Amino acid sequence: MKLSTLLLGLMAGALLISTSVARADALDDIQKAGVLRVAVPQDFPPFGSVTADLKPQGLDIDVASLIAKKLGVKVELIPVTSANRVPYLQTRKVDLVISSMGKNAEREKVIDFTAAYAPFFNGVFGPADQKVSGPADLAGKTIGVTRGSVEDLELSKIVPASATVKRYEDNNGTISSFLSNQVQLVATGNVIAAAIIAKNPPKKPETKFLIKDSPCFIGLNKDEKKLQDKVNAVLAEIKKNGELSALTVKWLGLPLPATL
Repeated sequence: MKLSTLLLGLMAGALLISTSVARADALDDIQKAGVLRVAVPQDFPPFGSVTADLKPQGLDIDVASLIAKKLGVKVELIPVTSANRVPYLQTRKVDLVISSMGKNAEREKVIDFTAAYAPFFNGVFGPADQKVSGPADLAGKTIGVTRGSVEDLELSKIVPASATVKRYEDNNGTISSFLSNQVQLVATGNVIAAAIIAKNPPKKPETKFLIKDSPCFIGLNKDEKKLQDKVNAVLAEIKKNGELSALTVKWLGLPLPATL
């Protein structure tokens, strides 16, 4: 074998070793550092916001803290916006994104996802005495909705001709219409339904049926299967033992759906 060929082989081997060393496993890094860095929202209650003394609070904050606890490490919460949460992950400023993020084909090209951890959907909500389980049951009912919203567009496709749809200019108007009994039902997102429940009305809205479902997933970098499997195992555990459902009741006013 020529010396030059031998040297080239040694150099290639050294490069391969150095690359594999540099490219450490994310789960190993987290456990070694004893810290899980999580991107969380700061302006999207009840998933994430800040208190008057700037303390983070919300469903995503509690989920991040619970996962870190299950991993046996501390949590470092890093506030992000919708626009920078994926770049923060790709540049490894964070290990996970827990920020009310939906999964779609475009995002799946650049990052991976765990199992779903929280419900995020548009649906029809109403008090227990309204016996509604599908679009046909809206016949003769009065439904409030925010004008031009996703739920408004979807509701228009399925509402019976005998139903009355009252459209309001913003979510506050839709919330008020339910609280003041101007409407029997509302078509809205589960986050808005949570805002209604938080006002503790005499008749609390419960989910009647879904219009559009887009649950929240945890984002992580591509090719981090060990971390993905570990977080999925934690999610399976806290779904089974009721810890995750307790958090959705706390922040969304509704238990974790059985389908999640």
